[in-house]
This record gives sequence, C-alpha cells and structure tokens, in this order.
Amino acid sequence: MKYLIIGAGGTGGCMGAYMTQAGKDVTLIARGAHLKAMQEKGLSMETSHKGNYIVNPIKATDMEHYVEKPDVIFVCVKGYSLEDTISFIRKVAKPETVVIPVLNIYGTGGKMQKELPELLVTDGCIYIVGLIKEPGCIVQSGNLFRVVFGVREASEYRKVLQDIKKDLEESGIECVLSDNIRKDAMRKFSYISPAAACGQYYKAGSDDIQKPGEIRDTFIALIDEIMLLSKKMGIVFEEDMVKTNLAIMDSLAPKVKTSMQRDVEAGKVSEIDGLVYSVARMGKEYGVELPVYQKITDELSKLYS
Repeated sequence: MKYLIIGAGGTGGCMGAYMTQAGKDVTLIARGAHLKAMQEKGLSMETSHKGNYIVNPIKATDMEHYVEKPDVIFVCVKGYSLEDTISFIRKVAKPETVVIPVLNIYGTGGKMQKELPELLVTDGCIYIVGLIKEPGCIVQSGNLFRVVFGVREASEYRKVLQDIKKDLEESGIECVLSDNIRKDAMRKFSYISPAAACGQYYKAGSDDIQKPGEIRDTFIALIDEIMLLSKKMGIVFEEDMVKTNLAIMDSLAPKVKTSMQRDVEAGKVSEIDGLVYSVARMGKEYGVELPVYQKITDELSKLYS
C-alpha cells in the first residue's frame, strides 16, 4: 500500500524511518530546513535501543509538490495545524483512502470525520518519545513505540485496517487495532493531558513530578478529574489509571517535558488549548466539576491566550 505521513517530527519522522527501512512505500510531508535536509542527506535517527543510523533515501516532500494518491494517511501534526491538513487531505485522497490521526488531543478523529465525510477517518494515538534534534535528525528516547487505532463504530470496520496493522508490525512498530478506540484514546489522554497541564503550571519536568509533594499531588488530582469526566462520558476503566500513569511518569528520564511545554517555552504555537483548556470546557459540557483543571486553565489562559 501507498502510505502518506503528514508531519515529520518526533512521531511522524520515526514512523517514516521505521516503515521505509522495512521496505514500505512511504512519503513524509515536511517543510523548511527539515525537509531540505531529508531530501539531501536522508533522515538521521539517534536511538537508545537501535543505535544511530541514517535512512537514505527517504521519500519526503511538501504539500505543494505531493502528486500521489495514498491508500493510507497518518496525520502526525499538532492540533493547531489540522485546518491546513484537512484541506490537503481533500486534495490528495481517493474514495478508498483511510485517514488515521495519531494526535495527542482527544476526539480528533471524530472532528476530522465531520470535515471529511466521504472518507473513513479512524481515531488513534501513539506512544513514543521523539523529537527533532536539528534539521534532518530525530532523537528517539527509549524503545516504546506503539500505535493504537480503530473505528468508532463497528459498522465502519474494513479489512484494510488489519493490513495496516500488519505493515506497522513488520516495520518494528507495536500496533493495536482497538475494538474500543474511545477508551484507548482516553487512556493516552489521561496521561498526556495531566502531564502537560501540571508541567506547564509548575514549569516542571518529569523529575519534579516524580518527587513526593505538591506537584505530584496535582498530577494525581488531574488524572482523577479525567477519570470523573470519562465516567460521565460512558468510558469506564477497570485498571487504576493513577497507578498506571504514575508508573509511566516514574519511568521517564529526568527533566523530560511534553512537546506542548517545549513549544510554549520556545514561544511557538502550542497545543495548550486542546490538551488543557478543552478539558475544562468538556467538564462544563458534561456537567462535571473539575476544580483543578479549571484553576490551571484560569491561570494559564492569562499567560498564554
């Protein structure tokens, strides 16, 4: 199958590198110096589990010069770039194209489906720690690399989803074809949203949240509020998500921050609305009191409108 990955940062770039090495037909959409470096020298990968290597050649272009018709589109952009991405998908997709967003923001697939009613848009999420070190170079920390995706309604299922899962697994990427993607996407969101909200509120890294005290207690309180919201939405978790998410946080190297925090600190556009403010809005929508999220939203929105 012909794959298109929109976004060549820490998530999309890693997907493109792994799948290209496995012989899959993949094109990365990028721009600027990062695109130029990949076109000229390939994509350099620095990893802690596979060593350092270069994927060259790697197919990479920008939206203006992409001329193929993909079978599968992975959307790996930040939430604030979705509008441009949707218009691009309309231009290049064929009726059978499957769109798989793997953003941090909960509910992205459902929102995109409304804008792309002629296509199948799944929901999805990704577990990986990766970032662009410099143009043409991505650093992947740790060996966690898992893609979870699935349809929201059983009637939307297509056999091609199993083929996509097989291609990802053959590329060395753990893949879960979910039969309850709303729950699985919320599971990821129950970690990344509290981590981003708590981290930005206290200007904290992973080591600050790992230590007992106010910052860690706030992280726990935010997870508890996500669980209250989830229950109101009809999403119930059997496992203790506080325990699960603390284990993830405690496994991180020191000073790790979410990509949202890094963007805010760099003065860039960030996903703070989708990762933090949107939870406070959902609380009001579903009639759930979320006092910690509301406090953090009130404070951060004064600083980062």
